[in-house]
Amino acid sequence: MIIGVTGGMGCGKSTVARMCEAAGFKRIDTDAIVREQVLADPAVQAELRARWGGAVFAPNGSVDRARVAERIFADPAERHWLEALVHPRVYAAWRERLATDPAGRWVIEVPLLFEQGLENWFDFILCVACSPDQQLNRLEQRGLPRPLAGQRITQQLPLAHKMEHSDFVLWNDGSVDFLQRQLDRVLSALPAA
Repeated sequence: MIIGVTGGMGCGKSTVARMCEAAGFKRIDTDAIVREQVLADPAVQAELRARWGGAVFAPNGSVDRARVAERIFADPAERHWLEALVHPRVYAAWRERLATDPAGRWVIEVPLLFEQGLENWFDFILCVACSPDQQLNRLEQRGLPRPLAGQRITQQLPLAHKMEHSDFVLWNDGSVDFLQRQLDRVLSALPAA
């Protein structure tokens, strides 16, 4: 069984994916794949350097994700170019991991699940949602100024669309315990194997 966890920025996808992992699912974090594998790949770095020069690299030679984000959220064409470069490598990495246990219970955290048309990859899709104020507050707490947070949120599909097209929705405006109880209900409704 493969569950895709999606939702808006700052809604709690990672928290829910970790809760699934604690419940016995094998977890794949696509953001971690991007950070630890894809952006560390010399071929990807060469493409970034050819496109944007040294401006998106930190002094130690690693990709400065904040500088990349500034570029791609300011220009949709740049975002599409980067997605075309990065996403096939992410999908290949997660297919490789899934192949290690094809009959296993997996949870994959996929922020852009609907934006990339990945619905058919999953047995069930779980959307984590919260109110717009809560979402903006959480992103601010992470150090993202409110205007930038708002700009980035508007570049994703509306949360209502994700909620409508998911199999399950968890509402994350309350406590972690409340979120856990919702998830427990969802997991108990899923097939055992």
